Amino acid sequence: MMDCMTDDASIAELPIRDDMIRLGQLLKLASLAEDGVEAKNLIDNGLVQVNGEIEERRGRQLHPGDTISVNGETVRITQG
Repeated sequence: MMDCMTDDASIAELPIRDDMIRLGQLLKLASLAEDGVEAKNLIDNGLVQVNGEIEERRGRQLHPGDTISVNGETVRITQG
């Protein structure tokens, strides 16, 4: 799902249709979590960073330009 790579090979771009996506949804869309339960566990265990800071809210609103990192994988949201 993350086909478009940026110049920084470690960051994949993930286009979204709307202006905003919630963190739990993004983790599933980017295949960083298999389902909502896994997304919740990743967040609860402090394994998810948004823009370089640990995020503890599954409902956190994310916008184009935000970067999300989980277990060494990073995606940047773009407007799709």
